[in-house]
Amino acid sequence: MFLSSNEGQDWFSLTPYPALKLSPRTTMVLVDVSIVSAEFTGTITDSKMAEFTKRQIVKELILEVKNITKEVNSPEGALTIVKDVNLSIESGELVSLVGPSGSGKTTLLAIMAGLDLPSTGSVSLLGSEITLLDEDQRAQIRGLDVGFVFQSFHLMPKLSALDNVMLPLEISGIDEAQSKAEEALISVGLEKRVHHFPTQLSGGEKQRVAIARAMVNKPKILFADEPTGNLDTKSSSAITDLLFSVNDLLETTLVLVTHDLALAEKCSKVYELSEGELL
Repeated sequence: MFLSSNEGQDWFSLTPYPALKLSPRTTMVLVDVSIVSAEFTGTITDSKMAEFTKRQIVKELILEVKNITKEVNSPEGALTIVKDVNLSIESGELVSLVGPSGSGKTTLLAIMAGLDLPSTGSVSLLGSEITLLDEDQRAQIRGLDVGFVFQSFHLMPKLSALDNVMLPLEISGIDEAQSKAEEALISVGLEKRVHHFPTQLSGGEKQRVAIARAMVNKPKILFADEPTGNLDTKSSSAITDLLFSVNDLLETTLVLVTHDLALAEKCSKVYELSEGELL
């Protein structure tokens, strides 16, 4: 096998390894040995190269779920919420999880984000197998590279919009928290609501604050659980447009749970769950 990068590096021989990791920009080029030999002798033609050369962009896996099952105890015995789920998500993808209420979508999202642990199976997030980490270690990964948007906003009621957005920056010890939080609020159209408290904001404005808070750290992956579920039709449409535009601006991977099929269809991948299983 021969390897070439997009930067035009020299050809060299390489023995592949199963765990070989390449950057999202790296291109694997599989070339017939005779063609490479011809290239060095000056006899190769464009048509011959086109015939025998296969190029494939190898993207970075940002999330990989293997054989995830989640069981909880109930009065009737063990209840399976998620059953033997396998999926993988590449950097920059837009992915939605759909299904009826009780199908296990929110539980699966929480497991993928490291907010919950599966009964069996493994989750690799941002290169770390988070199912092997303790809560403090998972929280560190979430604080640095993961953003969350929830249906019920989860804003701190006694903090202003500005303070709510500043919170994750201050917890992570990031400098210039106030100026970065102000920029985030301006980016979601809330420059006139910076000092308002959640009780002084509409549902759509609360969700804008939540989006600003989720994106202020410029996370590598954003998880959204029914981000438009508590909004009216007009606010829902505005928040949907905002979520995708901000996500596109920051080139963040997006994983969202939604009942809204129109919203789900805007994603590049749609996974459907039924009774805890992927269809």
